Order: sequence, then structure tokens, then C-alpha cells
Amino acid sequence: MADGYRETLKEKVVRATKETGVLPCIKLHEKIDNVLEYAQAMYDGGARVVEVTMTTPGVLEYIEAIATHFEGRMYVAAGTVLDATTAREVILHKGSLLVNPCVIPEVIEMGNRYGIPTYSGAFTATECFTAMKAGASMCKIFPGKLGGPAYMTNLKMVFPELDLIPSGGITLDNAGEFIKCGACAVSGARTFMDMPKIESNGIGWITKQVSAFIEVISEAKKEPLLIP
Repeated sequence: MADGYRETLKEKVVRATKETGVLPCIKLHEKIDNVLEYAQAMYDGGARVVEVTMTTPGVLEYIEAIATHFEGRMYVAAGTVLDATTAREVILHKGSLLVNPCVIPEVIEMGNRYGIPTYSGAFTATECFTAMKAGASMCKIFPGKLGGPAYMTNLKMVFPELDLIPSGGITLDNAGEFIKCGACAVSGARTFMDMPKIESNGIGWITKQVSAFIEVISEAKKEPLLIP
């Protein structure tokens, strides 16, 4: 970067996502007192951007608590943001990233108004183009498992400038292939928050899972992209 250039918040969040290659998600069905422990486990594994879904009870409180605790070290996204009002509430509670499962122009517009990136849900080429045109920073290809790794190649062939982050059905076995086929990172909730495994192995399981994904993705990025 040029001397004197100050990186914007949007650029910092996108860069942190790309550098680690993961966007682990906290998704809970009931309110808990130790959400910072889950965020800490993800941070210890190497995550520098984490997501909390809007379907989680107490989500705005969690976003603000995590953002405050990790200020300057890790950014917090809100997932399943479905309207502009919710997007603004997220931003007011120190959220640094908006994520949704489909293309919602008003959410992207609200994020851009406040200098906050949006990873817009999309699947088809038309949806990706619509998200790009609206100003999304990345396209969250959901569900990623449906198209598989090769589908990333199809999208990158027509939209080489598009950053893709598949979510849904991403595993340690296929994450590397998604990256080699053109994804810049991967995302998921159950991928990183498998409650039965956490109950059996302790919260340290999350740290190991995040770390393992980052390692797999780092190795995959050393390989040539599989794009004709």
C-alpha cells in the first residue's frame, strides 16, 4: 500500500477474511452466558472474522460484546440479515460485516452507506451479477454443497473479479477443492459449531477445527487455480 494510505474498515474485513480463508459462524438456539468463550476459541484457532446469526437469541448483545472484547483483533459479522433496519441495528452494535443467504439490495445499500461490507447470498450467475451490481463485497454461494467445488470455477470463468465464499456443506475434505476452484474463503455454522462434538471434546474442539481449516486452505492456496 502507498505511504500514508489508510485502509478502510471494509478493506480490513475483506482482507482478514481472505487471509485466514475462514468465516466461522456462531449459531445458537438459546441464550447463553459464555458466548465470548466460543468467540475466543475461534480466535485461538486463527479466525479474525466471526459471524453470529440473527436467528440466535441475544444476537445484538453478543455482537457488541465480542466486538468490544476483540476490538482491533477480530471483526464481527451478523448473519441472516434480511432487511435494512436490521442491518443498521447491527452496525449500531459494532458489527463490521453483514451476511445474508440471498440477494437483498437494501441490506447491501445500508452497509455501503456506513462503510460496512456485505457478503451477499447468491447462487446463480444472475444472482451473483445482481449482488455485484448492488455493491456487495463478496458473494456467499449458498448452499455451496449443491454446486460443489467445480461450480466455483464456472462462476469465476464469467466473473473473474468476483470474490466467492461458499457456505453450507463445506468440510475439511472438500474445503481445499473449493479454494483451488476459485473460492477465496469458506463459511459455515455446523462446520465450526458441531454441538455434540463440543459436548464430547470440550470447547477446544472449535479451536482445533478452525485451525485445521485454515491449514487446509493455506495449503490449497499454494496450488494453481483450476480455472481454464
